[in-house]
Amino acid sequence: MSQLSERPYTAKLLRLDSPVGSLTLAFLLWKFLLYFVIAFSPGPGYDTSTTLMLHDSAASTSASTTALLWPLKFARWDSVYFLHIAEKGYVFEQEWAFSYPRILNIVASAVRPSGGVDGPANLALIGVILSHATHYYSVLALYSLSTNIFGDETSTQKLICFLSAALHIISPAGAFLSAPYGEPIFSLLNFVGLDLYTLSLIAEHRRSALLRDFQVLTAAVIFALATVARSNGVLSGCLFAYDAAWLIWTTLTQGPSIYNVRRLAVILVGGCVVASGMIVPQVLAFREYCVLGSESRPWCSSLLPSIYSWVQSYYWNVGLFRYWTVSNIPLFAIAAPMLVVLAKSSIWALKAPSTLRSKRTGVRSSQASPGAMLIRLALPQGLLAVMALTSYHVQIINRIASGYPVWYWWLVSSAMPNLQDPQKGRRGLVLAAQAMVAYALIQAVLFGSFLPPA
Repeated sequence: MSQLSERPYTAKLLRLDSPVGSLTLAFLLWKFLLYFVIAFSPGPGYDTSTTLMLHDSAASTSASTTALLWPLKFARWDSVYFLHIAEKGYVFEQEWAFSYPRILNIVASAVRPSGGVDGPANLALIGVILSHATHYYSVLALYSLSTNIFGDETSTQKLICFLSAALHIISPAGAFLSAPYGEPIFSLLNFVGLDLYTLSLIAEHRRSALLRDFQVLTAAVIFALATVARSNGVLSGCLFAYDAAWLIWTTLTQGPSIYNVRRLAVILVGGCVVASGMIVPQVLAFREYCVLGSESRPWCSSLLPSIYSWVQSYYWNVGLFRYWTVSNIPLFAIAAPMLVVLAKSSIWALKAPSTLRSKRTGVRSSQASPGAMLIRLALPQGLLAVMALTSYHVQIINRIASGYPVWYWWLVSSAMPNLQDPQKGRRGLVLAAQAMVAYALIQAVLFGSFLPPA
């Protein structure tokens, strides 16, 4: 990435002096469009689970309020599990693959503290509202995070930040950012955590040790919550592992210092906090099935007993190269564009030069430089792409990638007018945005009709 430069057209292209208002308008227009596509799509097709939920809700709902059952149009695929768990708790072993319903249950209980939530339709409504709210604030969080990396002094820098946040609105996650799913909550928590983490690096550069430690530990707590929303949130622990390795190397090569020892201790505590987002649910499951349960399950006797690993493997057939079958070739084809984008953007970030300068850091090199921060932020995204390719149900990469920022920045910065052919760069970004919109709309029709892929 070369030095960013000014162009007059950037100031005229968008209301860069009012990014929040412009992003809000774009968000509302997109959400209204998605709602109508999902609400009026035919279905159900592949599965009748929502039909059964609709019957149960109608039986407990008066005729005058039957129209309020529309939120169940957003209850598709895994969200059927989510609503069941949030309403009735973990009844079946395979439901322990999901932790997001705990968050949904807490929010629903806060909304209806006296009697809880009566019926899946009301719970679905709360889930839809929660997803829309967290998706909106994740857009603003990405804008704030982007200013940490690129700055916001010039129109070009503001444009990079704005367009990156705008791309998150039309993310290929599409309908999953509107339905009762963990992706929008994860995006918000991950972006806020990364915002705090990058601010801690800036505080470190300014030798503000107390502020740095507070921001690191707060970011760790938020990453732990993100892990509860989606298990891939634990990949943000790579940031703490990177910093710990760098500090250990510095200590070995330059000798120990009280300052570095203190920072290393905070980093290690933060890493443990992030891991707790994955460990605590496993402890709860171990207590229920292996300590209090009448019949011990096979995973209880494992060296590292994990109900999550067992459920993913036994019920969902998740594992190294298990998804690599001839019948899944179409799903790999669907996931291929996003995997390529994640891979290329991660490599771009790893090669980002230290000459990129941000107003917030005020530096061109050091661990707090934008280039150094990009390297760190590329690690969890790159690892996610590798795991999706080798071990996940690969098609879900189109939605779970929505909570990672580097690929948005790569798409936008690749089209900025610092290139030799600015027209070509802008056309490339427009084509990418059009492809995302087309995919999200097609996905919304399939989602609303309960048709694969999901």
